[in-house]
Amino acid sequence: MDFILEILKAVVYGVIEGITEWLPISSTGHMILAEQVLKFQFSDAFMEMFRVVIQLGAILAVVVLYFRKLWPFCVDNGQTVGFSRHIRWPVMHLWFKIIAACLPAAVLGILLDDWFDAHLYNSLTVATTLILYGVIFILIERRPRPPRTAKLSRITYRQAGIVGLWQVLSLVPGTSRSGATIIGGTLCGMSRPCASQFTFFLAIPVMLGASGLKLVKFFGDGNQLTGAEVTVLLVGCVVAFLVSMLAIRFLMDYVKRHTFTAFGWYRIALGIVVLVVWVVQAVFFKTPAPAA
Repeated sequence: MDFILEILKAVVYGVIEGITEWLPISSTGHMILAEQVLKFQFSDAFMEMFRVVIQLGAILAVVVLYFRKLWPFCVDNGQTVGFSRHIRWPVMHLWFKIIAACLPAAVLGILLDDWFDAHLYNSLTVATTLILYGVIFILIERRPRPPRTAKLSRITYRQAGIVGLWQVLSLVPGTSRSGATIIGGTLCGMSRPCASQFTFFLAIPVMLGASGLKLVKFFGDGNQLTGAEVTVLLVGCVVAFLVSMLAIRFLMDYVKRHTFTAFGWYRIALGIVVLVVWVVQAVFFKTPAPAA
């Protein structure tokens, strides 16, 4: 019975990851709330690794949905052609821009990963960033700028670099990687659908790198995965993949007809909830204050 309960928790975490990773509403904020009532009966080290590696399921959804746009080699009659054939150079250039945009966050993420976990992964930081970027979304939508770039192929290296700098801000928990990069994209002239798709593609190297780093640290610290932990991790990834398929389709359909204002208000409301939960715990349950 206890193991079945852990599986159900993994399913819930997979649903949360699949929805919140792509919508600009912060997966970390939702994870913090979920962890208040859905703690695994595993070590803290496993939970720290789980909340990152579960993203691999979400990545796979992007690869499946956008394979034709991401595969840089020619496709004949629905069949992918080997490396020896012609290269789709527009797609290769898109990958160059994706890598360029990911470099700043990758470097700082590797150097400061432990520091961010130790000092910024707390309810107060998450609540603050949720509210702050919620306000930014609302202000941007109140003064919309006519988009200059509506197609991925028209994204410039300058725009990719700007989005990459915004992605650095997402290293702070609660910011939302998709939220920060979508804001950066729209501010530098991308349309909402274009900025959203570029954000999805940036997730592939970012999440692969983050997941790989967590796994290296997990095993490097002498931890080992039990059969139960492997099962829970796989269930979380599979559910995250399935839910991500739906969430990505929803967002792409939504942004074609609506602004991001609703997400801004949602972030503010969620930030207030996270803040209230933290205050209640600190006052009534004597939970330690967040790390400085």
